[in-house]
Amino acid sequence: MIHSTAIIAASAVIADDVEIGAYSIVSDHVEIGNGTKIDSHVVINGPTVIGKENHIYQFCSIGDDPQDMKYAGESTRLIVGDRNTIREFCTLSRGTTQGAGETILGNDNWIMAYVHIAHDCVIGDKTIMANNTTLAGHVHVGDWVICGGFSGVHQFCRIGAHAFLGMYAGINRDVPAYTLVSGQPAAPKGINSEGLKRRDFSVDQIRNIKNAYRLVFRKGYKLAEAIEQIEAIVDGQPELSLFLDSLRSSERGIVR
Repeated sequence: MIHSTAIIAASAVIADDVEIGAYSIVSDHVEIGNGTKIDSHVVINGPTVIGKENHIYQFCSIGDDPQDMKYAGESTRLIVGDRNTIREFCTLSRGTTQGAGETILGNDNWIMAYVHIAHDCVIGDKTIMANNTTLAGHVHVGDWVICGGFSGVHQFCRIGAHAFLGMYAGINRDVPAYTLVSGQPAAPKGINSEGLKRRDFSVDQIRNIKNAYRLVFRKGYKLAEAIEQIEAIVDGQPELSLFLDSLRSSERGIVR
């Protein structure tokens, strides 16, 4: 299951059924779980933990030093969950001590070619990142987010669950849950209705989310006023909780 030309550090912990292709390198302090497949010419440095049933395609750089000039060799790590697909030429960096010390990629994510996930990013589950998506340091991405090709996210921004970033979108503020944005800088264009339909949100739930979106982006309210109005109805419309939480937790301000 491990090609004869692969270089595997003696301290690496690799499950018995892991496949590792030709000329790949797995360094010290790396753990790889059952069913994971590493194609040829992949470099994995540690400390890095990779879960089960992932597929990492050729020429990826996984778990190398963060691209941060403050980094001085501290022990930080990358954590990759289960069942992720990571396509060609992707780069996933370890964390920094200025952050939580960890970069985290969750489960069931589809990461296309040339994607960069920088230090201290936290990615949820079931996201799609199209080719050349670039995340700067400390970015948080919620579950089910879709990032269009060549989209870029400024450091410390948060992308709420079920959001959609259009192709070439330039994100310099937080994107609330469910929101579709595009442009440079990115501006809100509506909600991700098509994605919600595919995830079995009901007609009523989608209508409620649209109405909450209008309170924030179309009615002329200050953000605090819109939050108050959503708080008054969220108990009867629990699908608004994600939207409300992403508004409350924003530290950089939201795209508007």
